[in-house]
Amino acid sequence: MKYRDLGNTGLKVSEIGMGCEGFAEDNCKSAKILIDLAEENGINYFDLYTSNPEVRVSVGKALIGRREKFIIQSHICSVWKNGQYKRSRNINEVKAGFEEMLSLLQTDYIDVGMIHYVDSMKDWETIVNGPVLSYVLELKKSGTIHHIGLSSHNPQVAMEAVNSGYIEVLMFSVNPCYDLQPASEDVEDLWRDENYAAPLVNMDPERQELYETCQRLGVGITVMKAFGGGDLLDASMSPAGKALTVNQCLHYALTRPAVATVLAGAHTAEQLKTSIAYEDASEEEKDYAAAFASFPNISWKGHCMYCSHCAPCPKEIDVASVTKYLNLAKAQGEVPETVREHYGLLAHHAGECIQCGACETRCPFEVPVMENMKAAKEVFSF
Repeated sequence: MKYRDLGNTGLKVSEIGMGCEGFAEDNCKSAKILIDLAEENGINYFDLYTSNPEVRVSVGKALIGRREKFIIQSHICSVWKNGQYKRSRNINEVKAGFEEMLSLLQTDYIDVGMIHYVDSMKDWETIVNGPVLSYVLELKKSGTIHHIGLSSHNPQVAMEAVNSGYIEVLMFSVNPCYDLQPASEDVEDLWRDENYAAPLVNMDPERQELYETCQRLGVGITVMKAFGGGDLLDASMSPAGKALTVNQCLHYALTRPAVATVLAGAHTAEQLKTSIAYEDASEEEKDYAAAFASFPNISWKGHCMYCSHCAPCPKEIDVASVTKYLNLAKAQGEVPETVREHYGLLAHHAGECIQCGACETRCPFEVPVMENMKAAKEVFSF
């Protein structure tokens, strides 16, 4: 298992994480099975958005004697009321739900306290200007949560939260179809068939800017919906008009700026094993470029996907990384010091490009690589 920095939190997280969908399977017996499997394979990060007390009890029991081996991302404002899940901003419900969560999980702290499901600007303003954020800040000050996170499907809201300075971790839906969709307060817009009826071209610029801003500010992204609820794995349901593999979906998410871990949804141990197998997959098995280039409904023409098909460079320039740092600088309108430092640490730089054009002949997306290298040389001065 490979590990990545979760933004600036200081936490090292497994790049394959675990969603909690399967914890409720088989009367919650699967919680221990999945957590056992995670530990055996080096997964140290999982998300617990559900407020179902039976799930929380089963997870708490499964963690006995090994709490410190896992980094838990659990959700504040996800409560259980009248026998069902509820997203709440009522501070009394929020506090009671969080305290119950700690009790049922048999822990006195949560590593990442995730403000749950904020998809409208009005809702974000309610949180910031009301008692919810104050409560979350109190929890962090007391050490009850170690880091503050927020979950969202809306890039506009997520950007506002990230720029606020309060949010250290962003849980966001990342996959090659959702990344095409503009911001919306209705999460169902992400998978409505009619939104994919007309040909789609390139990533929504607000999503691109969000990922780049998180990278620049040191906000770690934990990915949900990497498989689009399974739709991307089924040709008959995929909005792209073609099925992708688990490895391709995982690799796409893990090559986006700021992404630290993908919370792989798994209802069974076998499904989780399929995601874990990513760690031993070949580059060919992970490669999503050819599949993307052949999507019937989508074109990524001219957009660098950081897929590294441009390699090998005769000057050994890591073209994908140079392009990523160039895009980060363009998004900011200047060169942030952290971006300059990361660019400087590359073994070879854009100024070494001999403009041979070999990279462009290999790019599936017709990216003007030589122009990008010229621009990077100008921006970074070498």
